[in-house]
Amino acid sequence: MEVLKTKTARFVDVVEKCGRPRPYTLWQTPKKDLHLQKQIRQAHIMTLQKSASGSDFGSVGFIERKNAIYLEFPKSLQRFVDQRIVGIKWELLKN
Repeated sequence: MEVLKTKTARFVDVVEKCGRPRPYTLWQTPKKDLHLQKQIRQAHIMTLQKSASGSDFGSVGFIERKNAIYLEFPKSLQRFVDQRIVGIKWELLKN
């Protein structure tokens, strides 16, 4: 049986290469939020969610989920697409 391996990246490495993110709050439906849509197209959004074991992890892109947290990065996250972002350091977020 072949086991699928998921590539991972450390949150610290993402911040080092793409800048310090800031939380993005949804004030309207995502489809109507033109700024959010632009950031999604340019790969500047990361979705943070909880795994089944309760730990936080991130995925590049906008994934609409209940209780998800969205982060907006100053630079593109394209190099981290299809990777699970682990080791979330909350103190690295901009206020």
